[in-house]
Amino acid sequence: MKINFLFGIHNHQPIGNFDAVFEESFKRCYLPFIEILERHPKIRISIHYSGPLIEWIEKNAPRFFDKIKGMIERDQIEVLSGGFYEPILSSLPEDDAIGQIHMMTEFIEKKFHYTPKGIWLAERIWGPLLPTIISKVGMKYTILDDTHFFYAGLKHKDMFGYYVTEKDGFTLSVFPIDKFLRYSIPFKLPHETLDYLRRAASEYNINGVTYADDGEKFGVWPSTHKWVYEENWLENFFTSIEDNLDWIEMPTFSEYIERFSPNGRIYLPMASYEEMMEWALPTEAGHRFEEMLHDLENRGIRDKYKSFIRGGLWDNFLTKYDESNLMHKKMLYVSEKLRKTRGQGIKKIPPELRELYRGQCNCAYWHGLFGGLYLNYLRHAVYEHLIEAENITDKKGHRNKNWIEYRLIDYDKDTQNEVLISNSKVNAYFDPDYGGSLFEFDYRPKRFNLSNTLTRREESYHYKIKGAESGGHSSGSTPKSIHDIVKVKEDGLGEIIVYDRYQRRSFIDHFFGEETDIKNFMMCSYPEIGDFVDKQYKIEDVSISRKGLVNLKMKRIGSLKYSNSHIPVSISKIFHLSKEKSGIASAYEITNMGDKDINIWFGIEFNLTLLAGDSDLRYYISFDGFHPEHKKIMERFKKKEMSNLSNLIRVGKVLKNIGNTSNTRYFGMRDDWNHFQIILSFEEPASIWYFPIETVSQSEDGFERTYQGSTILSHWNMKLSCMESKIIELGINVEEF
Repeated sequence: MKINFLFGIHNHQPIGNFDAVFEESFKRCYLPFIEILERHPKIRISIHYSGPLIEWIEKNAPRFFDKIKGMIERDQIEVLSGGFYEPILSSLPEDDAIGQIHMMTEFIEKKFHYTPKGIWLAERIWGPLLPTIISKVGMKYTILDDTHFFYAGLKHKDMFGYYVTEKDGFTLSVFPIDKFLRYSIPFKLPHETLDYLRRAASEYNINGVTYADDGEKFGVWPSTHKWVYEENWLENFFTSIEDNLDWIEMPTFSEYIERFSPNGRIYLPMASYEEMMEWALPTEAGHRFEEMLHDLENRGIRDKYKSFIRGGLWDNFLTKYDESNLMHKKMLYVSEKLRKTRGQGIKKIPPELRELYRGQCNCAYWHGLFGGLYLNYLRHAVYEHLIEAENITDKKGHRNKNWIEYRLIDYDKDTQNEVLISNSKVNAYFDPDYGGSLFEFDYRPKRFNLSNTLTRREESYHYKIKGAESGGHSSGSTPKSIHDIVKVKEDGLGEIIVYDRYQRRSFIDHFFGEETDIKNFMMCSYPEIGDFVDKQYKIEDVSISRKGLVNLKMKRIGSLKYSNSHIPVSISKIFHLSKEKSGIASAYEITNMGDKDINIWFGIEFNLTLLAGDSDLRYYISFDGFHPEHKKIMERFKKKEMSNLSNLIRVGKVLKNIGNTSNTRYFGMRDDWNHFQIILSFEEPASIWYFPIETVSQSEDGFERTYQGSTILSHWNMKLSCMESKIIELGINVEEF
């Protein structure tokens, strides 16, 4: 009996990945795969390249496309469409999803003179509304994991051929990817795949089996280049198939649909592959889920109840990680701003819409086995493109004039309003319900979100780190799937795992207990005696003056645990932003509302990033507030005339340094690579603690430490009599040099 072996490959590199990674991946994976495929013209496959990878190839290796075009012309491959910049389609506004697919389809038609019929879904994330969107852009089929079909109640014997689904009368063919093949190719010997195909054909009397997965398995994943190319796995695999073409056929997916009818109609639930759905669970739930899987495995009944065992949805990442949600809502906010400018067709896409699409690349929005959200440069790339989309749109709308505006909206979609203040130089987004904190601070000329930090959280895999061992694979051995690799990239990672008690934002207000020091503050194990850090502040005023000054005033009446009692204390904080300046001026009023005098230790925390924690081009800077030229420097600072920076001295070598200073009127971070700096200024000298925020996370290459930003704490000791107030004035400014 003959069997149709449907073979699909998806190749992708994310927006923001380093050029060297693109180049190495191309040389070690994408190019040799195609070169070997060329030598085996009877091997026919379906292939997908994401937009970021396409753009890199077009710029750096354009002749590669000639190879693809040649194989299309000789009917050896078909090319799949998809969202151009590899977005999660179900997470986008419909206009953006359709626009991204049109962009990819028209690129393929223009470059290869070929009209694609099928679509690759990023991370195979399915939503029940997708048939409508995909059908509207002319696509006939997509490829999903068998997981989706198990959740619809099917059994393993049903995971062959294809099915048809629909929504509102729009139909779409869906192929289930065989999990055995996904895990065995290229990690098992070629004959094991052929044996499986032979068993499937005879046991289930079927005629179509689907394999489709990441092309990076063929040379980019750890140890795979040696195995796949140097030890000839791919060459041997293709040869083995060619030697068995008397019973194996290799149609493309679109050909298979033309030749065979669907197995039937199916309605699939929201799902992705098994691992993704486990990663999306909250950490504690992830622990319990893993325990349940082990228990069912030990009892030998996991497969029996497979259809009823599932983790979370991809959208759960937006609740698991506040940073993911804020990126996603930034994307929606920018998309809404661009709503009137968008068009369909690659020739009609304006620059701001292309930038928005780039900011929708999925990789930085989630975290699982791959670094994703934990890689600060991927998050930076998302913000960089979203900010640029805003810049282009606002320049058109405001005709390049100085301007300022504010909006009071439910930005993060929690039913509570945030305050968004913008001018041509900065975006400053405040959250009254979370400590009145600043959660996004963009320096727009450099397209840089200075608040792009990450809170340190417990992850379900952290318990594995201390038991993990470094090591590679011996020569000639079969490489492990990255799902099975457990190793650490440096010793002592388990000792630096810290969990934060609150989100790492700026203008966070602290009242410290006497036992606080820089060490326990770093470890988030210090005594907090106030209730201001993450609690609600009330907006008392937000307005704009005739001179173009936005004023935001927030207040909270809270309490301090003081000498076995609770003392009522209020904080009023006012923020000023003007249309000319790239900074925020702030004034705090702290009032003792109790009936006794108190001695307090008050601090204002900032969390900022320049991305590179170990580069000697990024470092802290400070200025001694008692310098005799202080008043002149303060005036120059306010007038933006600080082009001569000789009065600001370097503090430490890199941003990963830990330290403290006292009696400081200026402290900040300097970026010699991008030629700008962030300066905190204090009317009254402050003591400063500074240290890096580092996370320990997993990636395809093992567990690793990642710099996520720097905490700068300004703090003061003060005595407040009954009903006495204390005023603290400070500012944060960004300036270029």
